Amino acid sequence: MIEQDTIKLLRECDAGIKMGTSSIDEVLDYVKSDTLKKRLVDCKNEHDKLNTEVQARLDCFGDEGKNPNPIAKGMSWMKTNVKLSMNESDHTIADLITDGCNMGVKSLNRYLNEYKAADEISKDITKRLIHLEETLTTDLRGYL
Repeated sequence: MIEQDTIKLLRECDAGIKMGTSSIDEVLDYVKSDTLKKRLVDCKNEHDKLNTEVQARLDCFGDEGKNPNPIAKGMSWMKTNVKLSMNESDHTIADLITDGCNMGVKSLNRYLNEYKAADEISKDITKRLIHLEETLTTDLRGYL
């Protein structure tokens, strides 16, 4: 049970990190503020570091990880492009990223509760990812 829950939790982190980095990539070209752009790039780099840890843990279990749900990814892409086509502003970008972070935090907390038997290392990675998302949300408030 511990190994199964650990793998499932790591897979969800993997999918969440991929979704988050993809979302940041989608908006970077539209960012006007150098400060906001730096914050988003820094956050993406932190996601990449966590992803390295997740991949190393998954490799230990012989698991390839998980990609984001294609429907969710497509809906996110569509929402981002529609909103940015109507208003290419840092406000819009902050709003989109904040929504994504909030959904990520909600999902990751649900998975932490669902996969209670996961090992402590994987739970710690998940908690650090949640903290990263919450911090970004807080940092973006000034752009809303």
